Amino acid sequence: MIKTFVKPRTKEYDVTIFQTPKYRETRGYREVYRTLIEGANHEECLSTVFKQFNVLDRMPFDFQGRFLSTGDILYIDEGRRGQYYYQLKSGGWALVNRIMVR
Repeated sequence: MIKTFVKPRTKEYDVTIFQTPKYRETRGYREVYRTLIEGANHEECLSTVFKQFNVLDRMPFDFQGRFLSTGDILYIDEGRRGQYYYQLKSGGWALVNRIMVR
């Protein structure tokens, strides 16, 4: 019996990170970085972003924000498939409304 392993289909997600100027603020979100992240789904994409932007050696040299922390928002734009906003909560990422960014 031959077993074949199929690599999960991945795609690039257009991800934008929004942060407030200071920790624990709830207003004044600003775009701090935009990048393309490869992943099979949103959960994998969110995990990759968290791992990349919470380790100093993995951060891009042009990143002007701070480490990701509770309250920060990630925007995933899939074009015609939709736009999704995730906020980092103490229990993980939670889907939120766009109103939070304004």
